[in-house]
Order: sequence, then C-alpha cells, then structure tokens
Amino acid sequence: MTTDSSVHTTADRQHASGTLGAALAVAFCAIPLVAAIGGIAYSLPDTPKAQRAAAEKAAQAAKQAQTAQAVLQPAAYSVPDARAIPDSKMGEWIQRGEAIFLRTPENAKGFSGNSLNCVNCHLDAGRLKNAAPMWGAYPLYPAYRKKTDHVDTFAERVRGCFMYSMNGKAPDDGHDILVAVEAYAYWMAQKAPLGEKLPGAGFQKLSQAEVAPTFEAGQKVYAAKCALCHGDSGQGQKKDGVTVFPALWGKDSYNWGAGMHEIDKAASFIKSNMPYGLHNDLSDQEAWEVATFINSFERPQDPRFNGDIARTREVFHNSPNSLYGVEVNGRLLGKGV
Repeated sequence: MTTDSSVHTTADRQHASGTLGAALAVAFCAIPLVAAIGGIAYSLPDTPKAQRAAAEKAAQAAKQAQTAQAVLQPAAYSVPDARAIPDSKMGEWIQRGEAIFLRTPENAKGFSGNSLNCVNCHLDAGRLKNAAPMWGAYPLYPAYRKKTDHVDTFAERVRGCFMYSMNGKAPDDGHDILVAVEAYAYWMAQKAPLGEKLPGAGFQKLSQAEVAPTFEAGQKVYAAKCALCHGDSGQGQKKDGVTVFPALWGKDSYNWGAGMHEIDKAASFIKSNMPYGLHNDLSDQEAWEVATFINSFERPQDPRFNGDIARTREVFHNSPNSLYGVEVNGRLLGKGV
C-alpha cells in the first residue's frame, strides 16, 4: 500500500507539474497576442547589442577628441643631435654659425658691443625649449613684427639681436655672419613644419602677476636665487674671458631696445629657465618680481633714441612692461650708461 501510494503521489505531482507548466506556457504565449490585439507592440531590448553600440559610440567620440587634441597640440619637435652636423661644405657653415652662437664677441668681431653670447639667452646652443630655440624661430619667418612695423626675414631678426641684445652693430644683409647663423638655425629646424609654432618655441607665457610686483620684493628674490651667479650688482661672471653668466644691467648688458628689457618677456624666460639648471624653480609671482627688479637699473641707450627720453618712450616704450622713461627709486631710467 505504501509503495502504491508513493507511486501515485509521484505521478500526481508530475501530472500537476506538467499541467501547471503547460498553463504557464500558454499564459506567456498569450501576452504578446493580447498586446498585439490591444495595439501595443512591445519587445524586450537586445541588451548586449545596445551595450556594444554605446561602447562603439563612446570609443569613436574618444578617438575624435584625441585627434582634435593632437591637432591643437602638435607633437614635440625632435632636435637633431649636435654630432649630426654633416661633414660637407654646408656643414662648415653650420659649424661656423654654432661657433658664433657659443662665443659671439670672439667670432662676430666688430658687431658685438658687449660680452654676451647668443647662448646666454638661447640656452643649450639654441636648442632648449622655452628659451627661444632656433628650431622654433626659423620656421616662423618671414613675419610681420610690430617692433619694426615691417615683414622681417629671419636674417633681419638676427640683425636686430646684434643691435639690441648685443648692443652692437647689425651686419649688412648677406654678410657671412648672418649666413652662418641662418645656416645653423636652418639645420636645427629643417624637419620642422613651416609657419607652425611648435611646443617650446619662444618663451613660456605667464599669467599676470596676482600682486603688483615691486622693486623691494624683486630684490629679495634676486638676493636669494640670482646673485650667486649674476653677482650682487648684476655684473655677471666670466671664465677665461668668456661670459658664463651674463650681466643683467649696466654697460655690459643688453640695451633698452632689447626684448629682455620688457618685464613680461624677462619674467617668462626666468620662469622657465632660472636659476640655471633648476627650471621652473620660481613661482610665477617671483618671476615677475625679479624681472621687475633687474629691469629697474640703467643700461645702454636704445639705438632708436630720438634725443628725448619722454618722446622715445612714447614712440617705442609705451607699455606697462617697459620702465624706460619711468622714475624708479628717485632715478629716471633711460639715460643710458
């Protein structure tokens, strides 16, 4: 009896289960039919397919953003190795240009009016980024310059360096000095895109100082960070007659026409490159302050001086970044030394 009862019970459960399963199947099959009859067409989304589509769309958007970023920020330029100067007639001119760059008064006699070398500002022989490298400058010329109100060639730009930064005499157009320097710059920039400002070209642009820089604040920064190399009086240092650390003011420095006398340009250079070997060691504010300090002293006269400091300022120095014609600590700047 027990066995038969168990058998019947099991059979009954299977029958009931089958009946319930069939009923559920019919019920679920009826849902879309009822929905269709009611005019409501609904189907569950294909979740994996939707996820794939979303992922592909996101990947495409990321790729487009990456491409746009690459266009906005060109890749860093690879500067040729100094040892790669060709062993040829062209190579001889390139080497001559390099020699002028490294020891300007010695190799450009008669055109340099102080003891500064090109490399004192265009660091690493004109190769270092954010220090006005030659590979960044050469492809940008010819170009209109507000300073000259003229479309300058690269050679004309170099002539200006001799007049202002070197406080000397500009070589005539086509002079061997200009040809050599241009050959050197061309060699460094020969694979750079024409007319495109590359990352690291020129100087790093700074935002405006948060607090108006003062002579006193700059004096403290100079004493702590600059005087060791450039001297307490800004006289610079020489070794074996060659300038290692340039004079920052006084008769042996750049004149009032040089770009470095403009506080914003000097601050940008200082921020990226000073103290020497410790790039970006100063805060932006400190860079503004020390640039103000070093340009608050007298230096050689602007070659464009028209006989009157006030009129010369109005024509050539009408900017808050120039202290030419401004009184600082009771002294009117612009008289020259």
